Amino acid sequence: MIGFVRSLFAARAPALSDASARDAAAIAPLHAASFHRGWSEQEVEGLLLDRLVVAHRALAGRALIGFIMSRQVEDEAEILSVAVDPARRGRGLAGDLLTLHLRRLAGLGARTVFLEVDENNKPAIRLYDRAGFAQISKRPNYYATPGAKPAAALVLRRDLMG
Repeated sequence: MIGFVRSLFAARAPALSDASARDAAAIAPLHAASFHRGWSEQEVEGLLLDRLVVAHRALAGRALIGFIMSRQVEDEAEILSVAVDPARRGRGLAGDLLTLHLRRLAGLGARTVFLEVDENNKPAIRLYDRAGFAQISKRPNYYATPGAKPAAALVLRRDLMG
């Protein structure tokens, strides 16, 4: 009986699904909470309406708690952004979103995926390293950081199909 009651209150795994323009109002504040320069709701909506953009979301109930977004042209894709609610970080959600997203991109014909990451964003670098991305370039002084020297952008690549 205790197990049954406990299961009623146990946290369910977040639901992962495609994101659409209807999610712009929820994605924009999550992006702003995750990056120095957040995207406006209009910027997010514009991206989500772009036929070249592929996006996924993570929901806990009706609350958006994470997203990932890429732009795909021909057989190449670039991950534009990944964000997880600060209160839910460190639990594998970004990895789950990334895995789903890479599978979708591969299914759409992407052979190579690129991204840029702030050299100081150690959790993101670990995430991408575990997912098989490798550094191919470095852009010095790329990310402006208030009150600090601009950080370099690490350019990463992963091949999906050989």
